[in-house]
Amino acid sequence: MTSETNHEEQLQLQKEQQHPVIADLCLHLSKKSSISSAPSLPPTHPPADKPSSSKKSKRSSIPLPVAAIRVLLNVIRRSKAETMMGLQADLREASDVMVNFAKLGGPIPAVLTSDATTSTTTQQQRYLLAGRSHIALSSGCELFLKYVTRASLETPDFTTCKSQVLERGERFAEFSLAARDRISSVGGPFVREGSVVLTHGRSRVVESLLLRAALVERKRFRVMVLEGRPDAAGAKSARTYEKNGIPTTVVLDSAMGYVMERVDMVIVGAEGVVENGGVVNKVGTFSLGVMAKELGVPFYVAAESYKFTRLYPLNNSDLPEMGGIGESLQFLDTLNWSASGSSEKKEESTSTSSLQDVKDYVVNLPSTVEVQNPPCDFTPAKYITLLFTDLGVLTPSAVSDELIRLYQ
Repeated sequence: MTSETNHEEQLQLQKEQQHPVIADLCLHLSKKSSISSAPSLPPTHPPADKPSSSKKSKRSSIPLPVAAIRVLLNVIRRSKAETMMGLQADLREASDVMVNFAKLGGPIPAVLTSDATTSTTTQQQRYLLAGRSHIALSSGCELFLKYVTRASLETPDFTTCKSQVLERGERFAEFSLAARDRISSVGGPFVREGSVVLTHGRSRVVESLLLRAALVERKRFRVMVLEGRPDAAGAKSARTYEKNGIPTTVVLDSAMGYVMERVDMVIVGAEGVVENGGVVNKVGTFSLGVMAKELGVPFYVAAESYKFTRLYPLNNSDLPEMGGIGESLQFLDTLNWSASGSSEKKEESTSTSSLQDVKDYVVNLPSTVEVQNPPCDFTPAKYITLLFTDLGVLTPSAVSDELIRLYQ
């Protein structure tokens, strides 16, 4: 039954990869964001010790919800609907296609780059969400659809309304794209001189906030990053901090309790901020929040307002189905692999001998052993001290009020 289900999902995925909405989404995701991975230093500051810190990251990309909004704007441009109801139906269909594709977590198909001359074949084997939650995509689309509905009520004439939606939609996309900078500005002052900051996963917002505190506000602090299994998200983030001159330590996920007593603050990102003030984020965030509260360490969340979603989970079993890549998860004995010297070989090496070296240390489980790999978990509001957002610094209890304002 499982194999039949997987086959049906693959057929559905292949069908959706041909959809122009998915091709458009992948095109936007393959573009580089106009926002640097590190904040630019103001003219009054001397250049950073490492000149590469202000350059754009090769991996810097448009946030998924912002890419989805731009796709919906293109749907409006292409739509042949002659009524507002027809246009809304086109937008709803496009939104559903993107959300369903995200739920399957499929590989990004080859699409044309911005110059329309070459194809991004290197994107073919990458995963759209890499097992992450689709909640941010859903909330971004819902927010835009609500905006379109509001515009239709204010401007009954279809042609005028369509033009206004496009104009204001572009401004909304630009505003959303700049959310990281605003969050960095409001959250930076909470990073104290000489402090130790613990973070989890790879959040572009958290990276931007900490880099601003180090490069613009000139604060000296240390960063501890949980490794972020199974995609080594934390380890990848650690490279960003180190390149920008921030003393960084990577810690095993299971050692979060061991290092917590040496930490001054915890800051994480979010896949979604729900109505009750809790957050959905990379799995392990819940454990981190419980540990921080037990030891009296402030626990902060940095998230854009377009990730505010009208969900009301009470526990992790209430979360929507988020897919995952559990069946492909493998377990590697990294300790003995390192001791053998195999791990010191270049990452770029793809020789048969190099791959065999890795396989020798893979722990093969019996088929009767079930593997669970949830991409995200839910952290209740009681474990969160404050949220840093583009709307300002919020308490968890203020989230519901902001959701009402966003969707009214």
